[in-house]
Amino acid sequence: MILKSPGGVENLVIEDIPAPVIGDNEVLVKVAAISINPVDATLRKNGDFLRLVLHLQKDEAPVILGWDISGVVAATGRAVTRLRKGDEVFGMVNFTGHGKAYAEYVAAREDQLALKPSAVTHPEAAAATLAALTAWQTLVPLSGVKAGDKVLIHSAAGGVGHFAVQLARQLGAYVIGTSSAANRDFVLGLGAHEHIDYATQRFEDIVRDADLVVDSIPDILHLERSLQAVKPRGKLISLVAFPDERLSRKALMSRKFLYRMEVASDGDDMRAIAGLLEKRQLRSHISGTYGFDQIPLAHQQLESGHTKGKVVITL
Repeated sequence: MILKSPGGVENLVIEDIPAPVIGDNEVLVKVAAISINPVDATLRKNGDFLRLVLHLQKDEAPVILGWDISGVVAATGRAVTRLRKGDEVFGMVNFTGHGKAYAEYVAAREDQLALKPSAVTHPEAAAATLAALTAWQTLVPLSGVKAGDKVLIHSAAGGVGHFAVQLARQLGAYVIGTSSAANRDFVLGLGAHEHIDYATQRFEDIVRDADLVVDSIPDILHLERSLQAVKPRGKLISLVAFPDERLSRKALMSRKFLYRMEVASDGDDMRAIAGLLEKRQLRSHISGTYGFDQIPLAHQQLESGHTKGKVVITL
């Protein structure tokens, strides 16, 4: 699925191109399922952001969106030692960079993939890549969430949010999730102890002592509100908005830690997620499944802002 030029979904078109040539440390994956994310739609529309995130060279073509795959190893590079032809694998490929996941075959570094648990379907595995990695890297290596911590997770019914709620609960945290009232039961069913309806309740009036707030709203004013919910020496992690100097200074003066999260491809983290999936301690909620030729429709669904869990593409 080629992006002819930045713009609307009509610029996503199917073309036949040669299968990628793999390097020594790469494997060729025959893709069974792809997960798409809100950032995919953002890149599709914004040429400057597209070039920045995909690290595109001048006039590089073709441009192929996506990073999240699950499939079967079709070939291995000469230096590959852990994976073999026929292995079922999943992972987030080359983020940030040109992952080229919207394709039948994808070249991926061995150290960015994990073996897919046999009891997990390819769509479920593809869904548990960028979003699950973001949740894992936010809560574990960056925040060090531990038993007894109070964690507030915004957009708790969304892609990253629904994984973050499950992971925080597995880590022993007291979890509070925000979402619309329509998703209250879903969020509580994921393991949240409390739910806040963002449309009718001001979360910063309810939560003032969070050890961690995970904010995935692309709005600096919302981020400032989230800072009020953090206790001194607590942490606020932004997944989307970039904190400005004023807000960073405000966090410092109130003895709170403010970070901007940057997810990265990591095979070790993928294997940790695979272990949780295998034990059913982490589950992907898939709200929509589309065929490969329906990727434009999947983008439109994501852009509606009302997706619960994840959207996947099956090949």
